[in-house]
Amino acid sequence: MPNTDRDATIPHDVLIIGGGLVGASLAIALDTLGLDVGLVEATPAGALPAVFDQRNLSFAEATVNAHDALGVMPLLRAPTGRIQRIHISRAGDFGRIRLEASAHGRDEFGRVVVARDFGEALEARLASLQHLTRYRPARFNGLGDECDGLRLVRIADADGEREIATRLLVAADGSRSSVREALGIRAREHDYGQTLLVARLRTQRPPDGTAYERLTAHGPTALLPRGDGHYGLVHGVARDDADAVAVMDDAAFLARVQDAFGWRAGRFVSVGPRSVYPIIGSVADALVTSRAVLVGNAAQSLHPLGAQGFNLGLRDALTLAECIAAQPGDAGDDALLRRYAARRTDDRTRTLAFSDGLAKLTSNDAALLRPLRSAGLLAGDAMGWLQGWLVGGAMGYRGDVPALCRRAAA
Repeated sequence: MPNTDRDATIPHDVLIIGGGLVGASLAIALDTLGLDVGLVEATPAGALPAVFDQRNLSFAEATVNAHDALGVMPLLRAPTGRIQRIHISRAGDFGRIRLEASAHGRDEFGRVVVARDFGEALEARLASLQHLTRYRPARFNGLGDECDGLRLVRIADADGEREIATRLLVAADGSRSSVREALGIRAREHDYGQTLLVARLRTQRPPDGTAYERLTAHGPTALLPRGDGHYGLVHGVARDDADAVAVMDDAAFLARVQDAFGWRAGRFVSVGPRSVYPIIGSVADALVTSRAVLVGNAAQSLHPLGAQGFNLGLRDALTLAECIAAQPGDAGDDALLRRYAARRTDDRTRTLAFSDGLAKLTSNDAALLRPLRSAGLLAGDAMGWLQGWLVGGAMGYRGDVPALCRRAAA
């Protein structure tokens, strides 16, 4: 069970602010090292963070492997959807990209997991940890002085404000990170002017393992094959149209999505409740500072095109855990944090460039770009080396990949 009676005068080895997808995964990974870890969570016991809603998470194979090894995947109660092929096209352009897992010696590229089910599995796994202290509900209130190799952190809970000492502070508190701001690390934001509507969709034909991405000037329309016989729908619209689209009745909304997507998956039959998410990207100017590190959306928040965000954030967390395991003693050591930042540079830079570049290129409707995009789609469908590069990225094998991502649980 999580440690609830630890001596409050003893500093944590690691204090994580944020109990969402990445923060919780990091806490699980660190528990195997026997470290004294604290997790500051905004939600009370018995509740899940808002991120664990009905949206659909596209797990790359590397992410599935890691969560198998961490003991989370076996705790999922809802069936997952296998991504066995990927189909990418753009409205108004010739060509398409078709990726088939079997052509690359794989059974699948990854899995589609319902966020709420994943949150419940993470919660069950957190409840089994031996070295974790959970502060919940609690919020980050600021930083105290740094002294004697420790970070002093102020949090507030039902008993008022308290100060906690830690050798390493981890910001896993999202794209508008309060910890990042308190550390004085700036972030560059980009508003894509798009909003995503997310829902469960039933079509005339059940999913066959194909994940579709249909690109338009106003954002992507994606269909992800869920394990329950439905698709997970992601429909991008121009920000100015979002309110009107969100309140459409089901028939009008289905007609709109069918028009944007086409008939590749058959006729759209029904749609569930819709959730709305504005797309705003952010990139922190630095990943580390003295006795502190940023992971997940606190470090970078991506355009969802290509479904790279959580997969990238998990690799942040697992790389940090690997660096700490390789240098036991002081989790906040400067040399350790520099090594972490260096290891994350290639994967982070390439994934950010791919996601942002693709989002901007596909949303630009200039006539001169259409033949270039069409040529790119045709090349991606025909050239083996380019397909291999796309497959490697889609499966989470880009740059310096943590060991847990490369193998399933023993």
